[in-house]
Amino acid sequence: MSRFAGTDLACIRGERLVFQGLGFALDAGQALVLGGANGSGKSSLLRLLAGLARPAGGTLSWDGASIADDPDAHRARLLYVGHADPLKPALTVAENLAFWAALRAGRRLADSAVVAALDAFAIGRLAGVPGRYLSAGQRRRVNLARLAVSPVALWLLDEPTTALDAAAGESLRALIAAHRARGGMVVASTHSELGLDGARQLNLDAPAAAGGIKENHVSVPA
Repeated sequence: MSRFAGTDLACIRGERLVFQGLGFALDAGQALVLGGANGSGKSSLLRLLAGLARPAGGTLSWDGASIADDPDAHRARLLYVGHADPLKPALTVAENLAFWAALRAGRRLADSAVVAALDAFAIGRLAGVPGRYLSAGQRRRVNLARLAVSPVALWLLDEPTTALDAAAGESLRALIAAHRARGGMVVASTHSELGLDGARQLNLDAPAAAGGIKENHVSVPA
């Protein structure tokens, strides 16, 4: 069984210490929800978990081995969905999704799989629409549809419900539940309730003491 863990993690952004002494551990099928105010370090932590930046202290490991030992292997096992929705404006919605799936899997995705992924977020009708014509909510749903065509172990989601309506939020929760049922892991930041059953919580808000330096570990819902 796979385990993704962080020990005594520290992050420096600019010249400011954002957090230190942070720890977590996730096993197959588990989810970790990151909470905290803007600027508390949620996005910075997700970038560390994705291997896009190095921690100022501490270690990140997969099955006991540091992810720094083989960064390519770590990138291959995860999908990171950040704030930006990286759609090519000249490509249609279906072409954008097929492009990302091919980039991830190294092969062309069947048209039926593209349609199924778009239908999961009720945007199949937009398959032939160029990316430049999409609204913010539609762009977000296309970006999240990548989850349905990415057979990886770890999903890292930064504010995934931004610009989503209630129906799309339910679609996302269903997709996450199916991923976890297959043994996948999820780490997601949020300002609102995601509704993930049994998810662990990690609050990055600084305590009043220690001048904003956070020392934090995951808590498990009762």
